[in-house]
Amino acid sequence: MSRELNVPGLAYGGDYNPEQWPEEVWAEDMRLMVEAGVNMVSVNIFSWALLEPSEGVYDYSRLDRVLDMLYAHGIAADLATPTAAPPAWFFRAHPEALPVDRDGRRLSYGSRQTFCPSSPAYREAALRIARALGERYADHPAVVMWHVHNEYGCHNAECYCDTSAEAFRTWLRGRYDNDLAALNDAWGTTFWSQWYYDWDEVLPPRATGAVPNPTHRLDWRRFCSDELLSLCTAERAVLAEAAPTLPATTNFMVMYNFDALDYWRWAPELDVVSNDHYLRSTDPESEIDIAMSGDVVRSLAGGRPWLLMEHSTGAVNWQPVNRAKTAGELRRNALAHVAHGADGIAYFQWRAAKAGAEQWHSAMLPHAGTDSVIWRDVVALGADLRALAEVRGAVGTAETAIVWDWDARWALELPSQPSEEVRYLDLIRSWYEPLWRAGVAVDFVRPDADLSAYRLVLAPSLYLVDDAGAANLTGFAERGGTLAVGFHSGAVDANCHVRLGGYPGAFREALGVRTDELFPLLPGETVGLTGGGTASLWSERVGLAGAAAVTSYTDGPLTGLPAVTRHDHGTGTAWYLATLPDPATLTALLDRVREEAGVRPAADGVPHGVEAVRRRGTDADYLFLIDHGGAGAEVVVAADSVELLGGKPVPSNGLVSVPPGGVAVVREPRVG
Repeated sequence: MSRELNVPGLAYGGDYNPEQWPEEVWAEDMRLMVEAGVNMVSVNIFSWALLEPSEGVYDYSRLDRVLDMLYAHGIAADLATPTAAPPAWFFRAHPEALPVDRDGRRLSYGSRQTFCPSSPAYREAALRIARALGERYADHPAVVMWHVHNEYGCHNAECYCDTSAEAFRTWLRGRYDNDLAALNDAWGTTFWSQWYYDWDEVLPPRATGAVPNPTHRLDWRRFCSDELLSLCTAERAVLAEAAPTLPATTNFMVMYNFDALDYWRWAPELDVVSNDHYLRSTDPESEIDIAMSGDVVRSLAGGRPWLLMEHSTGAVNWQPVNRAKTAGELRRNALAHVAHGADGIAYFQWRAAKAGAEQWHSAMLPHAGTDSVIWRDVVALGADLRALAEVRGAVGTAETAIVWDWDARWALELPSQPSEEVRYLDLIRSWYEPLWRAGVAVDFVRPDADLSAYRLVLAPSLYLVDDAGAANLTGFAERGGTLAVGFHSGAVDANCHVRLGGYPGAFREALGVRTDELFPLLPGETVGLTGGGTASLWSERVGLAGAAAVTSYTDGPLTGLPAVTRHDHGTGTAWYLATLPDPATLTALLDRVREEAGVRPAADGVPHGVEAVRRRGTDADYLFLIDHGGAGAEVVVAADSVELLGGKPVPSNGLVSVPPGGVAVVREPRVG
């Protein structure tokens, strides 16, 4: 059954926590939400203690009044199950449900997500309250979507207690067909005398005196993701019984500091994919992270639009220094998410808290009230989103894909690698950034995805890849596509076993190279490249086996040997980057690769500092132009276009003006 969000235009709002405030404040909330153009809020996210004051006893009175007020003011509710924060009475009754860390310490309640994901008592309590909410509010006219839990795994992705150990063994029995010998083979347990003779000998990878078994640790990450997913799908099933036509979501965290869950496995279980995204204060170009996150989330949604469930109007409260946003940044951030596929913009939270752990987190209505820059920006953004209502449902236009895989990320960052300086997200971003600057649309794909829609596929970091994924990627090049692969890719199989015979393992033949030894570089160390560039982080002794050298080392122990190669494979082309070139050199190289592949940017003649993104609607294209550089710009667009934010046709000369630090969104008539 197809379940879609029934909110007109683009959704706009945030987390609404009226329980934090006296009831006389609620009427003001409603009035100001209408003023700001809010049309949907998430409610009940952290209300478990008030909603169920004792086991099986419910007090719906507060939530009834809130939902009725929202409906009376034309505001839809994304109704949450409050299962991210069990109440104190639950833990007094079930202390065994508290999580245990890797060092064997049982943690206490007093914050949020203080439960063991494998706890039977927690599962029973979570499903009980989810069922109660579903049965009471399935037909409430304000409720348009279920919000399952909140940020699964944010604080409790791993629990090492005995209950989790038993659940891990059950998961392993399923993965290895109840064959302990198969597990021993997959984990390579002949090394360091780790052989298991009984399933009960298998434990979580708790703290130990030396380096853990890599496959043991990798399977643990897979299990932890699946265990939380099982909680999500169980709640979703209970809600679907009560309300078969209402869509459900849970908020992902595709952002720089979270990697606990394999969202490729999660996304198909949701009717609507949503995401939380926050800026890193120390990132001078956080707009790149916004774009990359949005492209990943759109890809998780199967190319369909998605919802931004949380971001901030200003400062957060959980980084060492929490900077405020500068002039125009709130608007640019929000509209960049829309440009990359979001059909809704929401914040944490509606009204800034005066007490509690997030009292210094910004909100739509700040501590200063309506006489504030943030409030005026929030109201203005509401008007922008109403002007962009027709963009809803428009999709991306990418001909380039980047391979993104959580197994590969987890495996690469296990201990005892050739270099602990090699980090998955850094490598992905280093390749993504030149494409973003050039205005090239990017999708993200699994290694085994259908690649037929793409001209160019990039695998900046694919340390682990199974046989099927490797065959899919090399087959793409063989059938005429352009494939570019980064160093240390294809090195191990799905069990984290090194692929023997030389590197880069699974991709050797397609790339036409063979490496016999790795030469990772020390922090701060660089080597020269032909053409005048430099490289850092990594190098390796590459031998040509059909490929041609494009760039070579000019100094260091590998002087004269290839650093970048190109190989004709089948009817396509396969490139190998055996090092990390400096940004300018990498940009020039990727420009050459994409131009040979026939990949065009979203718009021509867009100046540096202006982000250009295109969404494709049924009858028109929508070109987003966002000035991050602060200089403003004029860009030539198609004839008969309309700039939607200003509501005016583009002049006859085809020039659309982007104000300094501003945004223009152009509806262009479909050509062809």
